[in-house]
Amino acid sequence: MKQEVGGLVLRLTLGVIFFFHGFAKFQGGIENTVGMFADLGLPGFLAYVVAFTELIGGVALILGLGTRIVSALLAIIMVVAIIKVKLANGLLGGGQAAGFEFDLALFAMSIYLLLNGNKLWAVDQILSRESDVQKSAA
Repeated sequence: MKQEVGGLVLRLTLGVIFFFHGFAKFQGGIENTVGMFADLGLPGFLAYVVAFTELIGGVALILGLGTRIVSALLAIIMVVAIIKVKLANGLLGGGQAAGFEFDLALFAMSIYLLLNGNKLWAVDQILSRESDVQKSAA
């Protein structure tokens, strides 16, 4: 039970953080993010993919819907962010440049949820129960 409670805390925290990161990309003007992606040598359309993944993925994590799949997508986003944006700044950064410690923590949280899932107070748990009932009725 302790593991499920801990997983719930991680799932909700990760969901809220990514929801607001995705929301901020749209609120601040998605074209700014598109430009940043282009400056990094990434296709601009990926800015939309990342923003929607963060926004919708954040909501999905909060609801506990597709936790493992969403966590895998968010882990990929964090790896790319670390490599393409923050790695050169070092773990803690320096001056005005941010390090990758926060991104690394989000990556670790995503990997935990990818490997373990979390069904406490989750839509996935409800869907799992309905699937079990349908299988036993067949």
